[in-house]
Parts: sequence; C-alpha cells; structure tokens
Amino acid sequence: MNTARLVLALLDEAYERKTWHGPNLKQSLKGVSVVEAAWRPRAGRHNIWEVALHAAYWKYTVRRRIAGQKRGSFALKGSNFFARPEKGNATEAAWHADKKLLEQEHRALCAAVAQALRKPHDTKFLKQLYGVAFHDVYHAGQIRLLRRMQET
Repeated sequence: MNTARLVLALLDEAYERKTWHGPNLKQSLKGVSVVEAAWRPRAGRHNIWEVALHAAYWKYTVRRRIAGQKRGSFALKGSNFFARPEKGNATEAAWHADKKLLEQEHRALCAAVAQALRKPHDTKFLKQLYGVAFHDVYHAGQIRLLRRMQET
C-alpha cells in the first residue's frame, strides 16, 4: 500500500471505518443524547460534547496547516476546547449541529490530505496526519469512558 492510501485509511479507520480494537470516534458518539453529551464528571472537566468539538478543531487545524491557510477560519470562535453546551442551548439540534461540524471537518481534512499527498511530503507532514488519527482514537476511548461513568 502506498503512503497516500495508508494515511487516508488510517484517518478513516480512526474516525468511521470498522476497527478491530473497538469503537472509533464516530461510533463512540453514536446514540449519545444531548443530556449525555452535556454531562460532566465534575465541575471543570470536559464533557463528551466538548471533546467532539475539540476533535473537529484539530482536524481543521491540521487541514489549515497542510493547505497553507491562515488561522481564524474555524466555524466557532476560540480554539482547542469550546464550552458546551452554551448557556440555554443544550438542545438536540445544537448537539446535532456540532456533530455535523465534526463530520464536515473530517471530510474537508480527507479531501485536503488527498490533494496534498499528490505532491512530495516530508516526515513532519506525515506525523501530523498520523497524529490526527491517533487523536481520534484517543478521544474515542475518552468518550467511551465518559459514557460508562454515566451508567453508575
């Protein structure tokens, strides 16, 4: 398998393709209600909703870097983690919209990667792409843990 196919396969498996190791990021979010998404294990800790947006932000960041785009074009103001739910906006519609943003950022990243892999690339470039896949798998596990904590 060539590098381009391998990188795209890693990104897709970490986000949505069937895996041998357990749920990927998209699977870990499947069936999560707005109440579950907004639940915090305690004050000051991130919830599932914030983790999902955090993953979307880093997909955007890597896409922006490999495409040579300027900062500041993410759909939400701020960076890294975004407080969710916003006051008075803990609705299924708001949760759905933010999951859709994650999906859009994944699609945009894969398109940018496919384009960028047509040109010569260095190790730093590939490490960023592998990093996004590992990041998705890490947060998929974190989301599964947050879901389990709510069962008790």
